[in-house]
Amino acid sequence: MKTKTVFYCTECGNEFPKWAGQCSACSAWNTIVEQPGYTKPKTGTQAGRKVNTASVRGGINVFNGNKPQELKNLDTTSEMRFSTGLKELDRVLGGGAVSGSLVLVGGSPGIGKSTLLLQICGLIDEKMKILYVSGEESENQIKMRAERLKVKRNDVLVYTETEITQILDSAAQLEPAIIIIDSIQTLYNPELNTSPGSVGQVKDCTMSLLRLSKDVGVTVFLVGHVNKEGAIAGPKVLEHMVDCVLYFEGEHSMNYRILRAAKNRYGSTNEIGVFEMLDTGLVEVENPSEMLLSGRPLNTPGTCVTCVIEGTRPILAEIQALVTPSSANMPRRNSNGIEYNRAMMLLAVLQQRGGLRVGGCDAYINVVGGLNIDDPGADLATVLALASSYKDKSIRDDIVVFGEIGLTGELRQVAQVNERLAEITRLGFTACIIPARSKGKIQAPKGLEIIHVRNINEAIKHAIKV
Repeated sequence: MKTKTVFYCTECGNEFPKWAGQCSACSAWNTIVEQPGYTKPKTGTQAGRKVNTASVRGGINVFNGNKPQELKNLDTTSEMRFSTGLKELDRVLGGGAVSGSLVLVGGSPGIGKSTLLLQICGLIDEKMKILYVSGEESENQIKMRAERLKVKRNDVLVYTETEITQILDSAAQLEPAIIIIDSIQTLYNPELNTSPGSVGQVKDCTMSLLRLSKDVGVTVFLVGHVNKEGAIAGPKVLEHMVDCVLYFEGEHSMNYRILRAAKNRYGSTNEIGVFEMLDTGLVEVENPSEMLLSGRPLNTPGTCVTCVIEGTRPILAEIQALVTPSSANMPRRNSNGIEYNRAMMLLAVLQQRGGLRVGGCDAYINVVGGLNIDDPGADLATVLALASSYKDKSIRDDIVVFGEIGLTGELRQVAQVNERLAEITRLGFTACIIPARSKGKIQAPKGLEIIHVRNINEAIKHAIKV
């Protein structure tokens, strides 16, 4: 069969007939790579046809031979959820894993992806048959790791294979309810003249597993490695093909790991689960606020507590800042846990509207615990931590703050105020600074002092000790 050379963008997956320096679809530079000898018809469609997954387990073939139907006549009873055995993982997935879904778990090497998936093998209902496919470890290595993680279930089927057609054949014979692939970058289709991990191979193997999960109802978990930019290695279209994209975040030097849902067709996005990495595996952290605030210094300048919303969960986090006079012509700025451009904007607002000359100072911002905050409600805590460090005066230990800051220094209201106040009260804090515009929409818990402020100057006066 005739072959041709195709060029792909590794960011968005768009195809081009020839190489270019910039992708015309996503405007990324130097992301177009060559895929030589790619035979287009021999993809996951042919691999799926070989296995004849429509006949496996009496499943319904939803891709081949189906006809258009009215929305009102569609049946949703087949979308059954089941527990993975880890409450934090169930929360991120939207209440549990969905039968027939394709879940991609990404993260940097050694962050805990394989550990998480091997652990759930011992926690899922024993009535559900599990096929664990590894292209990176031998059977003995998997057995040793299972013993270390205390996986007591002995009927898990372990298969060390990287050829996608062999894996699909085994799935047809064994009829598992759950398939775990570790990792998608190691699989390959022998009908493609490219190496494993290339753009064409990753797309083809993922499409084969997608057809398997949708035709038969098998739940498939994929492990995906990330590149140096932090994105899942391979074409960006891989994230569009799957039903859920989960990212493991955290510093290797710290024990805590955060599992975040970047995409979820069956639940909310940006939901997080918190785990602690121990010698025996991952342990759930049911109260992240207490974990993030453990060891918080008291009566210390440059630290402030805020309440942010991660998915549907309010979490208390500590933001620390250090502002020191700079001896260089260009002051050094660093932000960890808060988006850099957002932090630089808050520094400019603090100088122009708050009257603090931080423009000639080195500034360092850090969110304790490795949490990455996207909630604009953390703006006020960031500014107060910077002001506290600049003035070398501590913030009240019993106070929590939240609110979005505009370029004129005003405070704007944020979402889910009552949920934040309830979490603040539960952790034992007695005072909270919130935007004045939220005054008529709150239900203040008993024993919590609510301080309404209109701008950052009022917030500094109420929060920083004289």
